[in-house]
Amino acid sequence: MDHKKTFKLKMDMKRNLMILFLFITFHATAQRYVYVEAESFENKGGWVVDQQSFVVIGSSYLMAHGMGKPVKDASTTVTFPAKGKYRMWVRTKDWAPFPTGPGKFTIWLDGKQAGQVFGESGDVAWKWYDAGMVDVQNEKVQISLKDLTGFNGRCDALFFTDAPKFTPPNKLEDLNALRRKLLHQSAAPGDGGHYDLVVIGGGIAGTCAAISAARMGLKTALIQDRPVLGGNNSSEVRVHLMGDVDKNHYPKLGRIVREMDNGDPGNGNPDAKEYGDARKIQIVKAEKNLSLFLNTHVYKLEKEKDKIIAVTGRDISTNKELRFTGTYFSDCTGDGTVGYLAGADFRMGRESKAETGESLAAEKSDSFTLGTSNLWSSVERDTVSSFPETPWAMQFSDEYHIDQTKSDWEWETGFGNFNTITDAEKIRDHNLRAIYGNWSYLKKSKAEKYGKQELAWVAYIGGKRESRRIIGDHILTQMDIQEGKLYPDGSVTATWTIDLHFPDARNSKYFEGQEFFASTKHIKVAPYTIPYRCLYSKNISNLFMAGRNISTTHVAFGSTRVMRTCGMMGEVVGFAASVAKKYKTSPRGVYQQHLPELMNILKGE
Repeated sequence: MDHKKTFKLKMDMKRNLMILFLFITFHATAQRYVYVEAESFENKGGWVVDQQSFVVIGSSYLMAHGMGKPVKDASTTVTFPAKGKYRMWVRTKDWAPFPTGPGKFTIWLDGKQAGQVFGESGDVAWKWYDAGMVDVQNEKVQISLKDLTGFNGRCDALFFTDAPKFTPPNKLEDLNALRRKLLHQSAAPGDGGHYDLVVIGGGIAGTCAAISAARMGLKTALIQDRPVLGGNNSSEVRVHLMGDVDKNHYPKLGRIVREMDNGDPGNGNPDAKEYGDARKIQIVKAEKNLSLFLNTHVYKLEKEKDKIIAVTGRDISTNKELRFTGTYFSDCTGDGTVGYLAGADFRMGRESKAETGESLAAEKSDSFTLGTSNLWSSVERDTVSSFPETPWAMQFSDEYHIDQTKSDWEWETGFGNFNTITDAEKIRDHNLRAIYGNWSYLKKSKAEKYGKQELAWVAYIGGKRESRRIIGDHILTQMDIQEGKLYPDGSVTATWTIDLHFPDARNSKYFEGQEFFASTKHIKVAPYTIPYRCLYSKNISNLFMAGRNISTTHVAFGSTRVMRTCGMMGEVVGFAASVAKKYKTSPRGVYQQHLPELMNILKGE
């Protein structure tokens, strides 16, 4: 045999043996990982899915919202790659560590507690906690979350690994990469479809926009990040509709708002059915041109130059993603989320008098915004009940407490102390500490009045008032409102007062910098019209908006923000989108070239 061939054969065999050795070694020492998102649990028991802080923590999570009574276990079955010992990590937080937090819960594997009690000691920030080693004796394991208090314990995810030195990352960018890798999420989301108009946000404004467009013949998508429609008017938030629809210059406006209207159950009514969640969904599903996507949080956007081409939404429970393409988009999120992702010009906070010329404007511009409410209510029972001590909550006294059996709009946190978008969880938690602390005081110190009263409902979804305002071709001002200026494109007729909230003086005295109770001074106005130019972005060419994020100053926003008015904005957007499609033009092109046709639609002609 040729010596060169013999040598080559030996080298090839040696190389192949080395490759085989490395292959075997890799698999013999390969670490195993199991990642479980809590919001994806098959049986959520009494736990609720909270997505309000998605922009901060990159995920939804499960929360035990029991109002002081432990909720039923959440559970799911997880398949492990092999039996054996794993280190368990739990991503959670101690939401009110004063000094010991109230959100206590434990984790059980196949009927046995694993790890320590979570949520009672630690950090107010979200992070991974080392729960020690667990012995997995079955490849299919039932995992349960057991709430111990009913006071809003929360769990984002569980992570199991047999890698001895691996710690899951807390940095959001790294954590999102780990999530995607271990959950086997495809780099390409599913196809949500192509639409003439994609409406993001299923409050009254967005729902009315989607219905209006669909009835004008547009193929329309309505994407909502909660399981119900109506936003602040849903059973999750329970704010009644305000603003008039019967004083319009254009009688065609307000018809869809009336369909959405479930009467006036007031704010914080303990009966969820009073807010008509099911009926709102039925009305939407009856529209043949309208596709509804509930529980879908839009967090990513694609753009070409000044035009949006697609948005991507993630299911808040399953984490499956869908990509929606469209000709036009409407930001009805309230927070101006789509506009922000697209790079639309926006404003957040108060303008100064020098900037706007408004007498009601602030002396200096700042970040002050109207706050967020978490309403609550109690009901009278036949027997006396107690309520737990709440040393971790805000503390009340005979000198200062709020003597109410239910809340109203005044229970509000924000006022520039918190960012209503990035601090949404902090705001809600601050509200909960106020509600529970006050209620605990009333039950203990005013037993004659409150002994038989039981806390029946507390909102865990915050009812926001103000955040981003997307800038359009016209910015509505105090002067536009009070002088009743009727522009050629004046569309929605608004009637609500200029209603700007600020901290209640007595609340500020006792909780300076931590206010949760508001006051207001209503500045009455005559009916006035909102120009169509306030309903589309000045620098994103195919973006409409309707709701509280339209183009106004902070002062003018105080009047335009109520829901019947916002619903009529949505109706106008639907009509304008149909004109835009007809002429293959932009929202601005409708104003510049086809305004008479739009106004004729509003007149019912």
